[in-house]
Amino acid sequence: MLLFQKRFHEGLVSGAVTITFRRWDKPHVRAGGRYRCHPIGVLEVDRVARVVVRDITAEDATRSGFASRAELVDYLRAARAEPLDDATPLFRVELHHGGDGDRVELALEADLSPADVAAIEAKLARMDAAGPWTKKTLAVIDEHPRVAASKLAAKLGRETLPFKVDVRKLKKLGLTQSFEVGYEISPRGRAFLAARPRRKRR
Repeated sequence: MLLFQKRFHEGLVSGAVTITFRRWDKPHVRAGGRYRCHPIGVLEVDRVARVVVRDITAEDATRSGFASRAELVDYLRAARAEPLDDATPLFRVELHHGGDGDRVELALEADLSPADVAAIEAKLARMDAAGPWTKKTLAVIDEHPRVAASKLAAKLGRETLPFKVDVRKLKKLGLTQSFEVGYEISPRGRAFLAARPRRKRR
C-alpha cells in the first residue's frame, strides 16, 4: 500500500497531485509498481529518485498538493522526529492514479492456472448466452485504452449505458479496470487473453 492523508485524495484522482516526497530510510516503492491507496484505488509509480530537501522546487510543492514550498517542507519536518534541514535525504516519487480500486486485488492477480482460465471462460460463456459480446468488448477496450465509454460503445454500435453495465460485469471478474476516463485491460485480463489462445489450440 501507499498511504496518503485524505486531503490529498481528490488531487490524486484528478491528476493534480503527481509527486510525493517521503522520508524513508530505503525505497518502499519502485518505478512501474502499482500500489493500493484506500479508498481511491491504485497508484502507479512512474519514477523514484533520491534527493535532498534543497532540491525541492516550488513546482514540486504544487504537484505534491501544497500551496508553497515552505508548506511542503513543514509537512516533511513533522513527518518524523529526526531534525530536517537542507541536506536531509528524501525520496521523490512521481506517480499517477491507476484505477478506481473496484476489484483491485483480483484485477492484479495475473498468475492464472489452467483451472483459473477455464473458470473465466465458463463465466464469459454464460454472459454470452443471450448473444456474444464479451470478446468484442474486451477487444475494443484493449485497442482503445482510457477512451470514453460513449466512444467505445459507438464503435460497437451500442448504447452507452448498456455497454457500461456489461463492462462492470467484466470488471467483477477482474478482467478490466476503470479510470477517470475509460477502461484498461487489467493484469489479470491480459494474462487471461494470453492464455486463452493456447487453451483453444489444444
